[in-house]
Amino acid sequence: MRCILMNKNVKVLDTEYDNATGVFTHIYEVYDINYAPFGLRNYYKENDINNDFFRACLSSWFKGRGIPQWRDKLDVLLHRLNVSAPEELLNKSFGLSLSDQYWLKEESSNIKYDDINFFDNDFDYVEFLNASLSKNNNISLSEASLKTPNNTTDGMLKKAWIIEDGTRYLLKGGYKNESLEPFNEVLASHICDILGFNHIKYTLDIYKDTVVSKCPCFITKDTEFVNASQIMNGIKKNNSTKDYEEYIKILEEHGIKNAREELENMYILDFLIMNEDRHLGNFGIIRDVNTLKWLSAAPIFDNGESLIIEYFDEHEISIKGEGKLFYEVLPFDEIIKVVKSLKRINLEKLNDVPEWYDNLLHKYQKITGYSDSRIEKICTILNRQINKLKKIVKMHQ
Repeated sequence: MRCILMNKNVKVLDTEYDNATGVFTHIYEVYDINYAPFGLRNYYKENDINNDFFRACLSSWFKGRGIPQWRDKLDVLLHRLNVSAPEELLNKSFGLSLSDQYWLKEESSNIKYDDINFFDNDFDYVEFLNASLSKNNNISLSEASLKTPNNTTDGMLKKAWIIEDGTRYLLKGGYKNESLEPFNEVLASHICDILGFNHIKYTLDIYKDTVVSKCPCFITKDTEFVNASQIMNGIKKNNSTKDYEEYIKILEEHGIKNAREELENMYILDFLIMNEDRHLGNFGIIRDVNTLKWLSAAPIFDNGESLIIEYFDEHEISIKGEGKLFYEVLPFDEIIKVVKSLKRINLEKLNDVPEWYDNLLHKYQKITGYSDSRIEKICTILNRQINKLKKIVKMHQ
């Protein structure tokens, strides 16, 4: 079908889209490439708008808006939703998201952004929430339940957007039988509160006897989240330290205040909680979709894959001890070296955090089934990381 890719109320390009394959087969006209998804601009050629590579990148970007193939228990979710592939869900809600303002409409349609966006308009989320997080297999969904921003959620964890008192919240569960991710999100939020880091506030909730994390949407109908992967698109990869510096330089050139400090805070947090999954998709900037001005670094979010114990028994514990710095997997002791201003952080404020986390994990022990020994070892790792960072700070004084 012939469609217009829109950014809120601005026409981006006129294209042919194949619903069956989820592929853009032809581009008729580009109206304004500046309003296109940020990462696509490097592949645009004004004198060859219909080249195969640009169309392939456009198709890949749109498919990437859907639920990923690596989503935990994706087969169960698709069965409950009565669809065969995640791409089918994109067509149910114009490809709309709560992370940006891009959407796809038929060329002949008179539908308006204001009438369909999920920031202003309520959506049915109960059935999708049940399909995502419920343990009950006997679930039937209505067509209305598929018109939701839940069709465009990324990541491997089971999750769902809900609405409470007009606020959009994201609920996110743990991976497979592991339930620590929601607690880690709350731990990270607690540490950021103490240290004064810009972050998304996470709380805990109970859904169907399952502990989930809960956080508000940090994007509005006038902004979008542009991740670091899009920003670094088309930039030659060197090593992660140089790429880290190049990324900061790009942000500063676009007027992002305290760009280095914001990045340093994120890696300080990752060191403290041993976050193994700081990939280029879960940090970035917030941009005004009307003016295209870069507003700020995005607040810290998505910290669940932390404090991972690879093996433990009553007498022994094994942890991986590696995280991510841009394109490389490195020991946390190496990653923390990119931080130039550790002395500005008062780590003494974190002395009570391990005990606080111990109490939190014990509070939900009947639901998670975590043993006293496992909780003790998790908190021991956390305490060790805090003390290790204190020693690193003293070495640089």
